[in-house]
Amino acid sequence: MRITFLLFVLVLAFSSENNAQTAKKPVRIGVVGLVHSHVGWILNRAQKTGDPDIQVVGIAEPNREVAERYMKRYGLPMSLVYPTIEEMLDKTRPDAVTAFNEISRHLEVVKVCAPRGIHVMVEKPLAVSFDQAKQMEALAKKHNIHLLTNYETTWYGSNHKAYQMAVKDGAIGPIRRIVVHDGHDGPSRMNKEFVAWLTDPVTNGAGALFDFGCYGANLATWLLKGQRPTSVSAFTLQIKPDTYPKVDDDATIVLVYPKTQVVIQPSWNWPFSRKDMEVYGETGYVFTLDGTRMRMRLKDDKTEQTTEAAKTDAPVSDPFDYLAQVVRGETKSVDDLSSLQVNMVVMEILDAARRSAKEGGKPIALK
Repeated sequence: MRITFLLFVLVLAFSSENNAQTAKKPVRIGVVGLVHSHVGWILNRAQKTGDPDIQVVGIAEPNREVAERYMKRYGLPMSLVYPTIEEMLDKTRPDAVTAFNEISRHLEVVKVCAPRGIHVMVEKPLAVSFDQAKQMEALAKKHNIHLLTNYETTWYGSNHKAYQMAVKDGAIGPIRRIVVHDGHDGPSRMNKEFVAWLTDPVTNGAGALFDFGCYGANLATWLLKGQRPTSVSAFTLQIKPDTYPKVDDDATIVLVYPKTQVVIQPSWNWPFSRKDMEVYGETGYVFTLDGTRMRMRLKDDKTEQTTEAAKTDAPVSDPFDYLAQVVRGETKSVDDLSSLQVNMVVMEILDAARRSAKEGGKPIALK
């Protein structure tokens, strides 16, 4: 009888655990803005029915024409759309929001969401200035919310495999140089509402310097375990002033550390789209060519080797699955690519790079 009772208790416990997992509700997501071209990422997820991780419950977009165009394109109802962030939050009660508006308005999103205890994930970069980033950080800490930054390259298996080799395994020796190339042939061919703010120094912070320079600053800070550079230098060009009259379209950023140098080359003038990285150590190197393809040469290799990263090399392959995990407390965002800690250093670098470029490349010392 006692054995039967114990078996019953074990079965009941197993059944309860299974039911709890099955009953796990998707995290309720609000979308702020439709003027960032990356917004298709979340709208594709909004189309999925029965998504176990997220449910898009509302969209805040004041431009009715833009909203109607996107809802039609993705087959979503206009009933999802609200004219203001406040109304969307009041009516839909999301657990978190994803911001796809102008970078200059990220602070506004946090000001509205943080006091309500609503977590925020913004598209890269975190802000248009280090000052705005500090205000956002203070609000996030005061109201105990997660404030994350999303980069496409965060979900590249190749970057995580390079990190494993260079940082965790020490396979190439101490890192001495990092070179990052990011960009494409220019945003002028993209939709008008995106180009309008992306090419404005007030709403975007700069041109290619911020738009693509943030990727390299993010990856370098992560690979160097959160180190701040001792100095930042930057040089910018306007190769196409008729197309981009207000902002730079090509840049080089140099970060100096005690024993490492980082060169970041963001541009709207590459002949093709690219997001690749070279990491050199004392005894070898590892290159990421895209999200999967890699090249490397280690200490005892006689020739360069090629390999491919798997999706599983990245802990999570999608920003919204990651957001759901963070909100549920299933993973912590402390010193990873999306974390506030890393992205505060990124903003300090970008802010210094912009100042350096205005002074003809003068090195800006970080105190």
